[in-house]
Amino acid sequence: MFKKILIANRGEIALRVIRTCKEMGIKTVAVYSTADAESLHVRFADEAVCIGPPPSNQSYLKMSNIIAAAEITNADAIHPGYGFLSENAKFSKICEEHEIKFIGASAEMIEKMGDKATAKSTMIEAGVPCVPGSEGIIPDFETCIKVAKETGYPVMLKASAGGGGKGMRAVWKEEDLQAAWESARQESKAAFGNDDMYMEKLIEEPRHIEIQVVGDSNGRACHLSERDCSVQRRHQKLTEETPSPFMTDELRKKMGEAAIKAAEYIKYEGAGTVEFLVDKHRNFYFMEMNTRIQVEHPITEQVVDYDLIREQILVAAGVPISGKNYFPQLHSIECRINAEDPHKDFRPSPGKITNLHIPGGHGIRVDTHVYSGYIIPPNYDSMIAKLITTAQTREEAINKMKRALDEFVVEGIKTTVPFHRQLMDDPDYVSGNYTTKFMEDFEMAN
Repeated sequence: MFKKILIANRGEIALRVIRTCKEMGIKTVAVYSTADAESLHVRFADEAVCIGPPPSNQSYLKMSNIIAAAEITNADAIHPGYGFLSENAKFSKICEEHEIKFIGASAEMIEKMGDKATAKSTMIEAGVPCVPGSEGIIPDFETCIKVAKETGYPVMLKASAGGGGKGMRAVWKEEDLQAAWESARQESKAAFGNDDMYMEKLIEEPRHIEIQVVGDSNGRACHLSERDCSVQRRHQKLTEETPSPFMTDELRKKMGEAAIKAAEYIKYEGAGTVEFLVDKHRNFYFMEMNTRIQVEHPITEQVVDYDLIREQILVAAGVPISGKNYFPQLHSIECRINAEDPHKDFRPSPGKITNLHIPGGHGIRVDTHVYSGYIIPPNYDSMIAKLITTAQTREEAINKMKRALDEFVVEGIKTTVPFHRQLMDDPDYVSGNYTTKFMEDFEMAN
């Protein structure tokens, strides 16, 4: 087992990893930018190393500084959390070269699944259902026209290196294809330094449902059932729940088997998520695989009583998994509390938290790194907390969430608490009748 783990991240996920390490008797090293000097992950780690100024490319993305921090503190493993370097094949490889265990996917795994076009062709080989479309990268616009005709409109152009909705364009008819092709490539080049595109059939009225998997070094994988992540804004998840109100026992079985097939085909090691689009007829299609822990992992932990960070560490240390699949025994909902103003198009709201009250009580979990007096820097993602409620039924989990949101007081900045409170009363959300298009018709009340 590892003696000391460096957490190459910040905020609530860094604190989350530190907590599990402490429970396992493992020493921890926090790294931080100068903007995060007063953050709780710095305070609660056994050691802390400043790795640079506020900009991410000079601190949390600066591989040489992180490796140096690991070496001077004699850390024998690095946990990357999510975001930043968590799915960076080069960083995974550098850790290996320095004989520091990367608690995540190998460089080969990340390369296989990180590029979406390569991932799709790999999943077709594995026999996992995929959305009809191009077989890999589209080399030129002439091929693009041909693939669109063969696939049938509407189609979705996607950046191969994409994420967060960048480089994506829905196209409903051929005369709009060229403008979409050029603008998607331009956006992808600016965001990722790569303008490779692929194409898929546009799935109408889709749900975004993902399956949590864990694989070990022996090539075995298990699943921990699904999370429904369909409530999104600009392809960014706002809230998640498990089990999905759209799920049936038969669909869960099929999707779980497909996710295991995907993980075992590539001999996946660690915690990962196989993401699917599910149409209104409950046909499901592979979308992508995230080779890291997800923001929304706590809801899975709540319904199956399973510490996913602990399992990541055990698997990285060579401990085999049991091979057992897990199914939800309770219902859990997560609301992402962001420092944003939902009444002003979710505009970021960094600044000082002057007063904070965290909700509590049975079935309430809050993962956060903020406190009264904490200054939210403008340099990073705006999420400041994850509010999770767990109950016997979905109705009870929603009622618990309403109560918890009413108790959640954050003064000094704007947050998405009012949005989530309105969402919990929305008739379509309450009935489970929502898709990834839900937010297009949602309007904030005054």
